[in-house]
Amino acid sequence: MTVEPLGARARSLPADAGSSPTVRTRDAASIMLLDRSGKDVRVLMGKRHSAHVFMPDLYVFPGGRRDPGDHGLGFSGDLHPAVLRSLRSGEGRTITETRARALALAAARELYEEAGVALGRAHERPGAALPFLPDLTNLRYMARAITPPGLPMRFDTRFFAVFTEEAGIDPSRVLESQELQDLQWIDVNDFSSLRVPEITAIILSDLRNGLESDPSLPPERTVPFYFTRHGRFHRTLL
Repeated sequence: MTVEPLGARARSLPADAGSSPTVRTRDAASIMLLDRSGKDVRVLMGKRHSAHVFMPDLYVFPGGRRDPGDHGLGFSGDLHPAVLRSLRSGEGRTITETRARALALAAARELYEEAGVALGRAHERPGAALPFLPDLTNLRYMARAITPPGLPMRFDTRFFAVFTEEAGIDPSRVLESQELQDLQWIDVNDFSSLRVPEITAIILSDLRNGLESDPSLPPERTVPFYFTRHGRFHRTLL
């Protein structure tokens, strides 16, 4: 496993290093699509294009920033109340229910745009942003992480997970895109052949621990939150 030392870099940077710490963080969402049809649980990952400014050539989960249009997306099934509650909570502040749901909808949209996977049932509404109505029912909220200061782009990312069979998804039907290339189903216990960001490795470790504790990944779980403050890398629970 080759890990990009984002967390290590954060621990070594002062909070006011360079001009990048003033970069505003943007809401983002990422999704771990999990296949447990075989002996081991696998997760879908792909390589970011070399032309990307943010984390080029690294293997990541499908995801991206929350767009304004995500607030208006329809959906066929809502988030579990415990997931919605955890999404709304934060360090001393609460976000609106609409914004929390938009993060989950962004994850569903990005999964479709980057891997061709529809998390929900198809529909043919003229002018609709997506050819399906996202079903958020089975999404688990797995982690939150804020990009450390000192980088040219910063995101406040919420990580979700969903099992393919619960969502009615065929693991063989994934498509590469301009955003993600070389899509692969990776054993969550062995991703040593991939070059991944450090935060991705950390969240994969959290995923393994969660699966060992309870393979169903219950929605009513504590959620780790990773952030950097005064040059130190922190982990707390939401």
